[in-house]
Amino acid sequence: MTDEGPQKPLQPLPELRASDADRERVVERLRDAVAEGRLDMEEFEERLEAAYTSRTYAELEPLTKDLPAPGGAPAGVPFPVAGAGDDPMWSARVGVGTPERASGTGVAVMSGFERKGGWTVPPRFDAVAFWGGGQLDLREAYFSQREVVINCVAIMGGVEIVVPPGVELDVRGVGIMGGFDQKGTAGPPAPGAPRVVVTGLAFWGGVEVKVKPPKTTKQPKGPEGLGGPSLRKEL
Repeated sequence: MTDEGPQKPLQPLPELRASDADRERVVERLRDAVAEGRLDMEEFEERLEAAYTSRTYAELEPLTKDLPAPGGAPAGVPFPVAGAGDDPMWSARVGVGTPERASGTGVAVMSGFERKGGWTVPPRFDAVAFWGGGQLDLREAYFSQREVVINCVAIMGGVEIVVPPGVELDVRGVGIMGGFDQKGTAGPPAPGAPRVVVTGLAFWGGVEVKVKPPKTTKQPKGPEGLGGPSLRKEL
């Protein structure tokens, strides 16, 4: 057997935005540290405030860097990683662009809106449909960060969201005299794929999340607004 030597460690991506769950994991470790006598109350309160106001993994990581994990190993923030295990397609499409250059709102009042092709999905996208319809196609999209939230409000209207297989989906909206549904399964999340959280309300309307593969395997050359062309296809 050939000795290939030590494996190169995966590189964390501390510039990515932290989620609420990430902040809660750090806070839980800080509480354990107080109970173990590793932090006094003044230190705990300072780090607790810093944890809840942190926006990125880089801001969270120092808060537990000097604390051992329950098993004895140094504790840390579970960074998303990029490296040997990531799907190259997603590595090229996640963490692209800046939220400021990505459209974060779609409104349809007795009309419609559409986002498709190589657009950049911001950390949060608000979709509102009132007597109208909206369509978000993420099959060729770029993602400004690993986790994005799409908040939908459909009142006597509809919003359709299309995602490719491999994306981690979390659909948690509410339908009142309407529907808030997911059609198809995205399957196991692909390494490095984004997490898409769909929330909101459908009142006398509908929000539908569909899982569909791209109609072509050809990769888009670049996100819109970042100097590259995009491929556009009809659903």
